[in-house]
Amino acid sequence: MDKKAFLKAGHTPTLFAAFLFFDLAFMVWVLLGPLGVAIAQDLGLSHAQKGLMVATPVLAGAILRIFMGILVDRLSPKKAATIGQLIVIGALAYAWLAGIHSYAEVLILGCFLGVAGSSFAAALPLASRWYPAEHQGTAMGIAGAGNSGTALAALFAPGLAAIFGWGNVFGLALIPLVIVFFIFIAMAKDAPNPPPPKKLAEYLAVLKDKDAWWFMFFYSVTFGGFVGLASSLVIYFNTQYGLDPKMAGFFTAACVFAGSLVRPIGGNVADRIGGVKSLTGMYILAAIFLTIVSFGLPEAWMALLVFVCAMLALGMGNGAVFQLVPQRFKKEIGVMTGLVGMAGGVGGFYLASSLGYSKQMTGSYQMGFLIFAGLAVLALVGLTGVKTRWRTTWGASHLTTAKI
Repeated sequence: MDKKAFLKAGHTPTLFAAFLFFDLAFMVWVLLGPLGVAIAQDLGLSHAQKGLMVATPVLAGAILRIFMGILVDRLSPKKAATIGQLIVIGALAYAWLAGIHSYAEVLILGCFLGVAGSSFAAALPLASRWYPAEHQGTAMGIAGAGNSGTALAALFAPGLAAIFGWGNVFGLALIPLVIVFFIFIAMAKDAPNPPPPKKLAEYLAVLKDKDAWWFMFFYSVTFGGFVGLASSLVIYFNTQYGLDPKMAGFFTAACVFAGSLVRPIGGNVADRIGGVKSLTGMYILAAIFLTIVSFGLPEAWMALLVFVCAMLALGMGNGAVFQLVPQRFKKEIGVMTGLVGMAGGVGGFYLASSLGYSKQMTGSYQMGFLIFAGLAVLALVGLTGVKTRWRTTWGASHLTTAKI
């Protein structure tokens, strides 16, 4: 990558602010996962309830990404992000001060944390609108690396819960969240010449394009796998291998760091060799590693290695998908980011909840992992089916400088 050309092409302070905002938003989005063991012990939750608890913020975030995408196109990415972050700060403050006393209250909090998950639909357009086509993959990858915030939650939340109690972790999370909120307000700037706002019917029109559905499916596998595992692995390592919550958090953080930090690399690789080729390899690897881990490896460190490999593939796949989306939907990038992000969240909800139900119904997590590996294979088949059309229509070399 030509770093000088990249730095001159866009707006670095906004890219940095988008990354920070996204990072902290994702930290609180999956906060219930690392706290899941402690919450489940206090409230006496079953395996299925634990799965649904960690999956609820993921689903709420998925649905809210549609509305965040619309808000981005009708207001601006910065204003939409600001509104969302204020709602999350208010919800966490209430949970900290009033306390969480029942399973229903946990699920309600999970819905509000979903607003943090919708930050995806604001952070990426905020950054990407500053960059030309040939740098989209890298810019989106850097902003999208904010999903490393999920690792921060896994790294610190279980240990803080052991010291201060899991209820106080909601208050502690407010400290970095508020600091980054003010940094974001100071540094982020909306790109000039945004696309004009569209009528609501025009948003629905995007769904008539079959490519929109393909991108939603592809991202439901890559990002769904990433966030589903990020939300579930603390509980998995605790249940499957008897690790205490703090050590399970460290194991989870290693997996999530791997998946999130390679996202910019995935975007850059896609810029170099084409998103289709990159994504093809990632689906094959993800399917292989998810299948291996489904057999319940005998030692926790073995499972850790395989999960890291799976997360690397899924993380790079996330970057590859978002190298392609802006090329296909330049004018609808706001709403498409919301729709594709929503699909990613739905995939994460499915994986997180299905692991809990698989354990509850069969006594093993195997079925949950195997079905998701099967979805990666289906995505590979679908991508193989559309790649020639994509490369000869909107992705043809005479229409775009980006490699498809």
